[in-house]
Amino acid sequence: MGRRSGFEGFLRAAARAAAAAERERQRQIRMQATQARQLDRQVRMAAAQRAREEKEWQKLEKALYLEERQSEVDDLNSELVDRIDGLRGLLTHTLTLDDTIRFDDLRHTTSFARFEQPRELNPSAPPIPLTVPAPTGMGKLIPGASRRHAEAVAEADRKHQQAMEAYQQQEARKRTRIAELRAQYDREKAMHDAELERRNAEVDEFQTAYLAKDPDAVVAYNEMVLARSEYPVEGFPQKFKIGYGVVSADLVVEYDLPEISAIPVEAEYRYVKTKDLIESKPRKAAEIKQLYQDIVASISLRTLHEVFEADQADALSICTFNGMIDTHDPASGRPIRVPVVSVRAPKAAFLELRLDRVEKVACLRNLGAQVSSRPDELQAIKPIIEFNMVDKRFIEQEDVLGGLESRPNLLELTPAGFEALVSNLFTKMGLDTKLTRSSRDGGVDAVAFDTRPVLGGKVIIQAKRYKDTVGVSAVRDLYGTMMNEGANKGILVCTSGYGADAYNFSKDKPIELIDGGGLLYLLREHAGLDARIAV
Repeated sequence: MGRRSGFEGFLRAAARAAAAAERERQRQIRMQATQARQLDRQVRMAAAQRAREEKEWQKLEKALYLEERQSEVDDLNSELVDRIDGLRGLLTHTLTLDDTIRFDDLRHTTSFARFEQPRELNPSAPPIPLTVPAPTGMGKLIPGASRRHAEAVAEADRKHQQAMEAYQQQEARKRTRIAELRAQYDREKAMHDAELERRNAEVDEFQTAYLAKDPDAVVAYNEMVLARSEYPVEGFPQKFKIGYGVVSADLVVEYDLPEISAIPVEAEYRYVKTKDLIESKPRKAAEIKQLYQDIVASISLRTLHEVFEADQADALSICTFNGMIDTHDPASGRPIRVPVVSVRAPKAAFLELRLDRVEKVACLRNLGAQVSSRPDELQAIKPIIEFNMVDKRFIEQEDVLGGLESRPNLLELTPAGFEALVSNLFTKMGLDTKLTRSSRDGGVDAVAFDTRPVLGGKVIIQAKRYKDTVGVSAVRDLYGTMMNEGANKGILVCTSGYGADAYNFSKDKPIELIDGGGLLYLLREHAGLDARIAV
């Protein structure tokens, strides 16, 4: 009976333990399920958050893209406005400026840098003698102490003497190098000062000639005035030729005008969101025509204003402006030069105009101008005065190239014939070349105009039919003539060769030296002439 009671207690305890274990297992299952549900909920919540963030980022990215595209449109429209404002303000832009050339500004005042001695060549401190302490106290009693001290002192003196000799040699080398550098500096400074003096003397000579109303100086001065004129928009040719009539004090300017393509054909830009495209609204043809007529009139009045305002020598009584358009004939494709405006204005009457208030085309017509009614269609007018009727230096040049025999000797040509030959050659090479009279022309043998945009300009050509080497003085004369003429480039042609000084002087200057060999090559390549140079 007692044993059965014991078994029953054990079984009940085991049952309770099993029930407790089962309950714990079920609790663990429920806990794991709960944790799984929580994790799944967290994953779903994180995914939803990412989706929301991605959507927000896409919205933001799209907004930024649209903002960027609209910014492009704003920039394009701003550029259009600036361009049109600049075109409409061509005349008023120059009215706020003083176009007078200040001769003091042309003079060079840069001083040569002072001599700087290299730091490594500064004097060094001399070597210090080595002090050998004498024996003291008990050391004096050591046998031979006095003798060893004397030997040490002698050795120290010997080493110091060697160090002093090396020091003096080093300092002597420094002084020699300093003297060499100083001599080199003095030479370079003397060359700089001489060049400065020469250039300033040329400016003084130019000023004196201009104030004396020398024709060449008047032309060169006004070329500088127009070359310095700053237009408020890009893309304008700013190419011109100037002639001066001494008797009538008449300046004639032949000025290249921009083509109608200088005006933007777009009136406005807008962004089309549905197409993701930037589209332009075309400018009305009538507006383009009116604006182009305004540009032609603005450049005409602007040029007259600039030369009259800058006329400090009172060399101008009247000025004729011929506006030309260099383009291509749409029918033939050939290059053509079309005059579209010509006005001849007395200085006194012109200076009374209030250019800030005038209606430009009406002002031109009131001055008696010949103005094309359709410059946009290249409708030509008859210039009041042709440019080549004014510059009396220019003469008719004969065709020397066509009249030469086979393999001519260039040294057998007359000086005038050789100059005409060189002028003919550069005409063959594409320059608009004018041969000048042999008179007070500053050494000019020919004036050429390179009609290429940007790279072109006025070119002074001098020809030397020499047997001997051409020295630096001829190159200096050419450079001075270039400055007086306001030329972009100078070319010196000779039948011999050039010295080293001539090449050194022309270095880094817009001067080209063509020797006899180069001349023969150019004649063969561009004129088909197999010439020779034989003494």
